[in-house]
Amino acid sequence: MPVMKVVVWFNEVDKGDVSLVGGKGANLGELTKAKIPVPPGFIVTSDAFFQFLHDARLRPKIQKLLANLDPNQSALLQDVSAKIKKLIVDAPAPEAVAREVRRAYRELEGGPVAVRSSSTAEDLAEASFAGQQSTFLNVVGEDNVVEAVQACWASLFEARAIFYREQAGFDHLKVGIAVPVQRMVQSNRSGVMFTIEPVTGDPDKVVIEAIFGLGEAVVSGALTPDLYVVDEKTLRILDKNVAVQDTQMTRNPEAKTFQESNVWVDVPADLGRRQKLTNDEIVALAEIGRRIEEHYGVPQDIEWAEESGEFYIVQARPVTVTHAVEVGVGVPTETAPVLLEGQPGSPGIASGPAKVALEAEEALGKIQEGDVLVTSMTAPDWVPAMKRATAIVTERGGRTCHAAIVSRELGIPLVMGIENATKELNGGQIVTVDGVQGRIYAGRAEKRLEWWAREQQHRSIAAHIKTKTKVLVNLAEPDLAETVAKRNVDGVGLLRAEFIIADHIKEHPRLCIEEGRAEEFIEKLAEGLRKFAKAFYPRPVVYRATDFKTNEYHNLKGGEKYEHSEENPMIGYRGASRYVQEPEVFKLEIEAIKRVRKEYPNLWLMIPFVRTPEELAGVKAVLEQEGLPRSQDFKLWMMAEVPSNVFLLDQFIDVGIDGISIGSNDLTQLILGIDRDNARFAHEFDERNEAVVEALERLVHGAIGRGITCSICGQAPSDYPELTRKLVEWHITSVSVNPDVIDKTREIIAKLEHDLEEAARAASPSTAGSAAAS
Repeated sequence: MPVMKVVVWFNEVDKGDVSLVGGKGANLGELTKAKIPVPPGFIVTSDAFFQFLHDARLRPKIQKLLANLDPNQSALLQDVSAKIKKLIVDAPAPEAVAREVRRAYRELEGGPVAVRSSSTAEDLAEASFAGQQSTFLNVVGEDNVVEAVQACWASLFEARAIFYREQAGFDHLKVGIAVPVQRMVQSNRSGVMFTIEPVTGDPDKVVIEAIFGLGEAVVSGALTPDLYVVDEKTLRILDKNVAVQDTQMTRNPEAKTFQESNVWVDVPADLGRRQKLTNDEIVALAEIGRRIEEHYGVPQDIEWAEESGEFYIVQARPVTVTHAVEVGVGVPTETAPVLLEGQPGSPGIASGPAKVALEAEEALGKIQEGDVLVTSMTAPDWVPAMKRATAIVTERGGRTCHAAIVSRELGIPLVMGIENATKELNGGQIVTVDGVQGRIYAGRAEKRLEWWAREQQHRSIAAHIKTKTKVLVNLAEPDLAETVAKRNVDGVGLLRAEFIIADHIKEHPRLCIEEGRAEEFIEKLAEGLRKFAKAFYPRPVVYRATDFKTNEYHNLKGGEKYEHSEENPMIGYRGASRYVQEPEVFKLEIEAIKRVRKEYPNLWLMIPFVRTPEELAGVKAVLEQEGLPRSQDFKLWMMAEVPSNVFLLDQFIDVGIDGISIGSNDLTQLILGIDRDNARFAHEFDERNEAVVEALERLVHGAIGRGITCSICGQAPSDYPELTRKLVEWHITSVSVNPDVIDKTREIIAKLEHDLEEAARAASPSTAGSAAAS
């Protein structure tokens, strides 16, 4: 039998040794052999871990604890995880293993080391496990190193790691773990570097993030780093965003255990405002990143640290790019066959049995938790069934259709615009829906599922950023109000009424009036509105009055009695025209708003699809007649989504409103003459079209110039960061986006506001005078 290797050194392994040292260990060895500046170290192998499980007789105990575990029972999962970790930590390490670890630590000349986890299974993408196992920094002393290694072994059974393996169908006791032990770089500065733009996927850019102190604060999202963008070919610096830093993580000289090895300390104010890396250092670091990418042949996600003027690479892994097949150490390319391709509608990747439903009632009876809903198109009354689905596939629709809007809000993957999907996908076959790439795979696409699991673990630093431009959220589902209200958001910029009515009331309002049940309708609507107003109080909640089209009203109980068929409901009897012509129905909404405002005066009103100033005046007259006039704490907004709103904005403002919110979805389709739900035109429906952008600019400048607020609540700012930049440059008051891009939008706005302030400061006479004097 071959002799078990307990410890191997970095220079003894390479990318072919994943099964022995894990992906992280294999990469450190590969980089060392490529003469990339890597701090020296050794790796406690997976053989040592498996030997430990055998000697301590832990396998049967762990198997018993994991038997019949339902990972969806969170409390039980946490309990099982804690018990297994305690078994591993309390068991004595094999003397042969402990002896070899101590010897290697002495050979490394002792001192502080970083002890990290490195997953070893060939079948699992190392990148997918980032953050699931433990890392310990600044560990000092032989006994502490042995304990830290054992703690890394235990972290293989963190609850999130158990859940992941259960979902992926892997045997827990066949997945091993190795532990790299590396000389600790006492970082003056550190951070992360991508050799590809990680958001847009631009392969010609290197993106560097930098902070003072230990890099763990960047990886965990505890600090906002400097951001530098470099042209990968010319190494020319393209962009810099310097973040103010007031604290840093550093070694704790008074630590009594390895778990207390790091401490937060203040950064001097004058230092915290400085650029973390000089321009020459940015270029030098980008050059190292370029060398690493050239060596591997694929874009890299790199962790770096600087000590005494020298840069060191402490970790590197392949970047999983959304528009490319994943590659990397020990990671085979996706082997599941692609069945169908369409348009990505809502990001996410999920797998389940495909079930076809063509009507909402059929969907409610057929779709169970975990199913993939396949249909032609959804409408508001489909929401209960959509909530059960793990993913959705539609034959029609663009990214602003109902299915896309609701799926993004619920966090459900969606692929749309697949012709004949209801015929191609049927019979409960298992498929994977990739809402990032717009693909449907046969069976479980394990590599794509693993990648998405990793992406979900990343926490955005934008959760703590504040901006002058307010970031609002688009919502419709009362059940999500409390969860989203906890996010870094300034209020609700678009509260849609349609889903409350379709999901909770389910009846045509005129049917309720005719049958003498108007009070029932009012109270149910008020109940839904109250959930939002209460969750966000005192932040504003802007409720958009019902904007059902005739075909959607027709789907409600009793709807066929009151709604006439229209050739083109999108530009038919909807919005403000209904309120003026059917004031008795509008009064139901007004009464519901008044009831909620008695408790929560943060509920405001927005009128949709207003074609003429006269129509707006008619709506205002009804509001005032019913005792709901504009006031200091009740603001009236108008949706700006019809071209007449652009050309006659001053006349609409003269009627008397407090603000406008640009509905970029309808505005774009009416300017370009494109049905936004027609998949054939999906590529041409684009809010960045020159005509649309000009209309947006006129609306923002016109509203701000007249002293009223201006927001935008269409899909555009959620999809196009470059459009958000323009809106901020025009000094828009707020941007309302879907829940999935709140943090991303906040980060974009914060960077742009910083750049605008810097430009203004540089252009001011006082700044120029000071510069001249110096």
